[in-house]
Amino acid sequence: MTARDGTGRLIEVADGVHAHVQPDGGWCLSNAGLITDGSESVLVDTAATRARTLRLREAVLRTVPRPPRVLVSTHFHGDHTFGNHLFPEAVIVAHERARDDVTAAGLHLTGLWPDVCWGDPRVVAPQLTHRDGMTVHAGEVRAELLHPGPAHTTGDTVVWLPEQRVLFTGDLVMSGVTPFCPMGSVAGSIEALHTLRALGPRTVVPGHGPVGGPELLDVNEDYLRRLQRLAADGLAAGLDPLETAREAGPGPYADLLDAERLVPNLHRAFHEALGGRPGEPLDIPALFAEMTRYHGRLPACRA
Repeated sequence: MTARDGTGRLIEVADGVHAHVQPDGGWCLSNAGLITDGSESVLVDTAATRARTLRLREAVLRTVPRPPRVLVSTHFHGDHTFGNHLFPEAVIVAHERARDDVTAAGLHLTGLWPDVCWGDPRVVAPQLTHRDGMTVHAGEVRAELLHPGPAHTTGDTVVWLPEQRVLFTGDLVMSGVTPFCPMGSVAGSIEALHTLRALGPRTVVPGHGPVGGPELLDVNEDYLRRLQRLAADGLAAGLDPLETAREAGPGPYADLLDAERLVPNLHRAFHEALGGRPGEPLDIPALFAEMTRYHGRLPACRA
């Protein structure tokens, strides 16, 4: 399913529906998607760096006769949006809060890993936004854009193809990779997973990691419910999120990539357990610094 050199490749998961999977799915190695009727096409997300996005563009143009005219950004994070400017033919579509967030975040991601060869990324705000959802078409292929509420972020969009039963989840679902929701909601993510499960997807294209099926929803929900239990136990014991993470460790999810995300995820779980609103802003730079201390080093970014 993935290229040996780790750069990713386009794979067909249903008739006219392709996933672009970048192994191994760790920090900033995100997935994208291509939906086409053979003539018109819709792209779902881009990539973190210029080089990776240009390889994605090459793969797309080997598959369809002309560049996509619609580009759906599932959320604002740079590993899914920094390459948007390399598809100038496309109208960028996203949730209305994703537009606000991509503008506010700017190129902040590049400062976390200054040694990565980002390739002069540019921030391009979505030109078309939705609040609760909308429908886009790749010729005869219909794609439903859904906003499941605060989950990975407050401005997530998932792309659902009801006829093909393929679901592009963005980072609301990970595969073999630790979920990440300090900018959204633990409880909201669980509720969103219930919404996605009710769609009845056959194929799930996650934001990071290998393509799977509905079992990916179950693994993500189980991880999130553990966060809620750990937060409740930590609060009862008078511990803070970092202390709770050090005492509990990754537990049954130690085999997931980027297990250090436990720390910022627990901050969100504690916040909600104490009555905080889903999606209410937290100090993300401070959480990233605390996660780095917990991990003992800067998390590896191989973008």
